[in-house]
Amino acid sequence: PAYKGIPLACATLLELNRIDPATWGSVSYSYNRKEAKDHGEGGNIVGAALKGKTVLVIDDVITAGTAMRETLNLVAKEGGKVVGFTVALDRLEKMPGPKDENGVEDDKPRMSAMGQIRKEYGVPTTSIVTLDDLIKLMQAKGNEADMKRLEEYRAKYQASD
Repeated sequence: PAYKGIPLACATLLELNRIDPATWGSVSYSYNRKEAKDHGEGGNIVGAALKGKTVLVIDDVITAGTAMRETLNLVAKEGGKVVGFTVALDRLEKMPGPKDENGVEDDKPRMSAMGQIRKEYGVPTTSIVTLDDLIKLMQAKGNEADMKRLEEYRAKYQASD
């Protein structure tokens, strides 16, 4: 379900309409329900119908790309076409890999979820900020403790692309 992406999509829609109502005033949004509604109009989608529409997906964060894949399938099922993904924060994490008998993942380099989505589906992806941006901000602010934790996180999970 799109809960965290809903306010991001609404804010984007409102700002586009404010900037240029003639161009963006007819843009609409929709989101998926946690569970399909079995009464009224029913279905999984709340808001604008997707049939025949081009869709920009907006979400808060990406980790493994699971939600993006689900969204691609849902939009296609509803008759729309995803033309891009935008996330607020890209953690630049590598895709999950195989785990050993103790549940520990190998340390091999792997592509990021954003890179994997671009490669698999040919859909442009972008983010507002990345983990690297946050680290640069921490450096500029002189927040050594938080910066160190973010750098350790990046060293452990960083993607190869």
